[in-house]
Amino acid sequence: MARPVVAIVGRPNVGKSTVFNRMIGDRLAIVEDKPGITRDRIYGTSEWNGKAFSVIDTGGIELDGEDMMLKSIRMQAELAIEEADVIVFMCDVKSGLTQSDEEVAGILYRSGKPIVVAINKVDNMGRMNDIYEFYNLGFGDPIGISGSHGSGMGDLLDAVVKELPEMVEDEYGDDVIRVALIGRPNVGKSSLVNAILGEERVIVSNVAGTTRDAIDTPFERDGQRYVLIDTAGMRKRGKVYENTEKYSVMRAMKAIERADVVLTVINGEEGIIDQDKHVAGYAHEAGKAAIFVVNKWDVVEKDDKTMRQFESNIRDHFLFMSYAPVVFLSALTKQRVHKLLPVVQQVAEQHALRIPTHLLNDVVSDAIAINPPPTDKGKRMRINYVTQVAVKPPTVIVFVNEPEMMHFSYERYLENKIRAAFDFIGTPIRIFTRRKSASDN
Repeated sequence: MARPVVAIVGRPNVGKSTVFNRMIGDRLAIVEDKPGITRDRIYGTSEWNGKAFSVIDTGGIELDGEDMMLKSIRMQAELAIEEADVIVFMCDVKSGLTQSDEEVAGILYRSGKPIVVAINKVDNMGRMNDIYEFYNLGFGDPIGISGSHGSGMGDLLDAVVKELPEMVEDEYGDDVIRVALIGRPNVGKSSLVNAILGEERVIVSNVAGTTRDAIDTPFERDGQRYVLIDTAGMRKRGKVYENTEKYSVMRAMKAIERADVVLTVINGEEGIIDQDKHVAGYAHEAGKAAIFVVNKWDVVEKDDKTMRQFESNIRDHFLFMSYAPVVFLSALTKQRVHKLLPVVQQVAEQHALRIPTHLLNDVVSDAIAINPPPTDKGKRMRINYVTQVAVKPPTVIVFVNEPEMMHFSYERYLENKIRAAFDFIGTPIRIFTRRKSASDN
């Protein structure tokens, strides 16, 4: 199921990233008191009053060129209008109502989307009287908050979740493998869709961003049903934001949420860039099965070592995704394309694999015998038992006497032993440590 999306929009330096961090309970966004300091649009998840939703910090969406601030603000608003279910429109009480605020309000007002107005930097009660001028925006009651202190955030989140739509059930059955293709523009995602299907279903061009629509394509191969989710698309033609690669990340996130298997498509001719790591990292954090697809392999000058060296380079850049297999192919010439779907089916099965508790405990017991758990000041962490509680991704709970003594290195050691025993090819494994309670006896 796809979570509803909340976008935080506003002119620069109103504190969007600080409020974003408050919403998701983490410090993912760079925060500094300078306009434009947020370099990457950040996407996170949050939950309030039992409702889960995704949050977009649009602060990093900028345009190249001189004096592009107004166009950048307009682009943020347009992106939020297109992608979000609810928009948090942020203003700054210290600056008061500005012309830029009114520009954004005009765009948002015509959108028809639910708008929640948050007035940031209300750091003391004396500032509360200053929020009333923001009624002039025409969106109802403005909510005074302090992103830095956290005050007012409960009221803001209450207003947001009140406007959220219900989560939508996926229209496909459990027997269908949902495959999302992600990657930066012009790596050949649409060409790869066509190569897999064997027909020209998606418009393909060598100009980045020429696929205008994200398309679901159901098909069946060797008795297995699939849906390809092509994330190349941009819905609106001619908009200024078609020039930014960050847009593709936002679109990819929705597809990643719906997918079972995520194909990170890399341009073999150009090699790996930071944008590849940025996008693939979202798939990993979302707990999806993953495959690296190196496209345009036909135009790469190579010898008998090139493929091995390229895969080694991928492993060096994506240390956090060592579990993901790599497939080299050419969508243009169809070279090795036939090898892709069997790997997709394999990692989908591994993603949904459930290990019986007794087998899991046997593996962990052997691991403990080889390398006992850590000690601290003479006290040793004792692992009582482990159990798998979920699939997609495989999720394991380790019950121990002292959860705070579980070091990430020992957690990784246990994960490696579990992988050695049961493979789990292409899927992350989530491990959580819990204190063994009396009721667990």
